[in-house]
Amino acid sequence: MGMLLELDNVELSFSDGLLLNGIYLKAETGKITGILGPNGCGKSSLLQILFGSLNPEHRLVRIDGKPFLKPLYTYGVVKYLPQNNFIPTHLKISRVFKFYEVPWEDFIKDFENFADFKNATVKEVSGGERRLMEAYLIIKSKAQLILLDEPFTHLSPVYIEKFTKILRKEAKSKAIIMTDHLYHHIIEVADELYFLTNGCTQLIKDPAELENLRYLNLGTL
Repeated sequence: MGMLLELDNVELSFSDGLLLNGIYLKAETGKITGILGPNGCGKSSLLQILFGSLNPEHRLVRIDGKPFLKPLYTYGVVKYLPQNNFIPTHLKISRVFKFYEVPWEDFIKDFENFADFKNATVKEVSGGERRLMEAYLIIKSKAQLILLDEPFTHLSPVYIEKFTKILRKEAKSKAIIMTDHLYHHIIEVADELYFLTNGCTQLIKDPAELENLRYLNLGTL
């Protein structure tokens, strides 16, 4: 069963002024929605508002046209990958996979070099390896909606290539929203793109529009 998620009428301000005001965002099962924009424009805040860990002055969340008034995480429909690490380093990796109900065997089929780490603790792997595990656990969860904040950051090119394939596969049965300052990976994988600037979102029909917005130089892609 698919879902259509809409985020609308977001208003978020901090002590130094209004950050978000004029937001509309849509995501649906079977598609990857990418959010791009300059540093500090509110991309991470937008994901936190969707998840429910950041409470703005105003926001409207609809799933299949029905308003969801409580934070989305309370309904069990969403999983969120924050920018910062979230798995405690003292835990055994095998225990973490059991907790998230993600088969370890599936993980090492995709990433064979982790096979010897099953009984290791999280602190025994590198920062990039830890980030990969965290991103994998989130996208492989049973949640219908997946929010990813900078999933490609700290990953090696080989991991990024494999992770992108898994992402596309998981998107067939989930709605995925993601953002990353490694914008070329977002452009490559996203089915729909939004550009966030001056507190507002703009749907991007053609990546060339990003050049017109002076966000990037496509000649460098």
